[in-house]
Amino acid sequence: FCGECLQPCLQVPSPLCPLCRVPFDPKKVEKASSVEKQLSSYKAPCRGCNKKVTLAKMRSHVSSCAKVQEQMANCPKFVPVVPTSQPIPSNIPNRSTFVCPYCGARNLDQQELLKHCMENHRNDPNKVVCPVCSAMPWGDPSYKSANFLQHLLHRHKFSYDTFVDYNIDEEAALQAALALSLSEN
Repeated sequence: FCGECLQPCLQVPSPLCPLCRVPFDPKKVEKASSVEKQLSSYKAPCRGCNKKVTLAKMRSHVSSCAKVQEQMANCPKFVPVVPTSQPIPSNIPNRSTFVCPYCGARNLDQQELLKHCMENHRNDPNKVVCPVCSAMPWGDPSYKSANFLQHLLHRHKFSYDTFVDYNIDEEAALQAALALSLSEN
């Protein structure tokens, strides 16, 4: 992992690997010099300006590249390809907008929740309950994530509403997905 990705994991009393969630000793973290060497020797074009940049410097370049910033500013907000066919019963939690578990800011969709937390709570060491997970039928409203920002980044990359039928169980959902996959090929 790069230092930026690993750093939030090191700010909690019992660090967990951001990939497999196994506890690790921060004193035994070593730099992967062979990976660093490879990243410093390979070049790739920037997705905005096409300038060839070493992979080691790509993140820094992209964050300051005017063409990438322009592309991101013009990027439309996510909208499902088709409207959900799910009826919205009044007895289930709101699964479209969420409350920040740190400060209580309301009406944040998943992307806004991530952006808000990255901007305002990046270094907050408190364990919090994920409002997205707790709104799901399978979610545990008492489970506190040791690293909420990493959890958001890795577990909530899409809106469940677009892909999940809340009225069927996991086995039926798997069968429906397989049937749809076979019918498309």
